[in-house]
Amino acid sequence: MAMQASRRPTLAVTVGEPAGIGPEIAIRAAWALRASANCVLVGDAAFLALTASLIDPAIRLSALSIQALRNGGLPHFGTERLAVIDVPLAAHVVPGRLDPENGRAVLATLDLAIEGAQAGWFDGIVTAPLQKSTINDAGVAFSGHTEYLAEKTGTPRVVMMLAGQPAAAGADAQPYLRVALATTHLPLKDVPAALTREGLAQVIDIIDADLKDKFGIAAPRILVAGLNPHAGENGYLGREEIEVITPALEQARARGIDARGPYPADTLFQPKYLQDADCVLAMYHDQGLPVLKHATFGRGINVTLGLPIVRTSVDHGTALDLAAQGLGLADCGSMIEAIRAAMQMAAARAARRP
Repeated sequence: MAMQASRRPTLAVTVGEPAGIGPEIAIRAAWALRASANCVLVGDAAFLALTASLIDPAIRLSALSIQALRNGGLPHFGTERLAVIDVPLAAHVVPGRLDPENGRAVLATLDLAIEGAQAGWFDGIVTAPLQKSTINDAGVAFSGHTEYLAEKTGTPRVVMMLAGQPAAAGADAQPYLRVALATTHLPLKDVPAALTREGLAQVIDIIDADLKDKFGIAAPRILVAGLNPHAGENGYLGREEIEVITPALEQARARGIDARGPYPADTLFQPKYLQDADCVLAMYHDQGLPVLKHATFGRGINVTLGLPIVRTSVDHGTALDLAAQGLGLADCGSMIEAIRAAMQMAAARAARRP
């Protein structure tokens, strides 16, 4: 779908685990941004209509069946209502209480969003949080959004990146922060063996390509953290920097990529370094994400790099305990930022692919 600059991008917004805060934050954010983005909710239409009426009676939803969508595509809706693609749940929803009977329906919302993005119905996908255990308890092996999107789109390797604007304002404002991960959900003891020259080179290539294609950055600058304290201190605290990371960076620079490092992670996340960076590549999950979440929580987003489609998400989980307390307590700030980011990424892609 070639998006014209004058029209609102069309985004599929999957509402995630129905017993969590996903439906509420998806509705709130989509309604708040309806003048800028045509957000199409994907979930149980009756349940979402009830939820919307309890949030604000002014919110109007219009349901579409999957079959009607496949036969005729998306009808045009103005800013007076939100479209919902109806993916019925199997069981009644009790806020805060997981039900495996709804696991397959939750996964079906993601399948439909992927199908629509590949077919050109949507310019991107924005996902509310889901509960992995519910899908697994429903009898479907599922390790997470990122891995599932990679499998369904036939993408051999993807990269997890979190991003956000730190809270500081005025003269002390921090640059927009992006942190990508060389490895994701691994036990810490398994990280060194998972880092290879070839794998790290692929990660850097993906980051560079998507910063250009999906973020519109002409010449990305990537700062790379070391694995060990003090980036190995010349081999005294580990040799991964010497044997794996530095050679991968040299290969990347030989391909014309501006990748610098490895830098000690304990000093890398300072404004004086970050102001010259478009992305930081951390070696493992808890090396980079605590810094980003401390700086941006509530406004941070999750982006999957390497996919042939645009996908963003919130930087938090289902918050079942909060959902159990009732509507009106969840903060939809991260969902709003995820939608905005998907809009910007879709526009950047469209500008590069007329």
